[in-house]
Amino acid sequence: MDQAKINYHAGEAKGQAQEKTNQTLEKINDSAQSAKQSVQETSQQMMAKAQGAADAIKDSTGMNK
Repeated sequence: MDQAKINYHAGEAKGQAQEKTNQTLEKINDSAQSAKQSVQETSQQMMAKAQGAADAIKDSTGMNK
């Protein structure tokens, strides 16, 4: 195999490796965004429940009047 073919195949392998790396990083980024969104939604739900509980306590103790 001559040097040109070796260089060509090395470049081809490097390009494939870079593409695979980019795809993996994209999947990681998508997973991180999904996790972030899930945490935000859970946080909002917990805050709403806490507010509801606080309101229920105020109502039961007459502090809401």
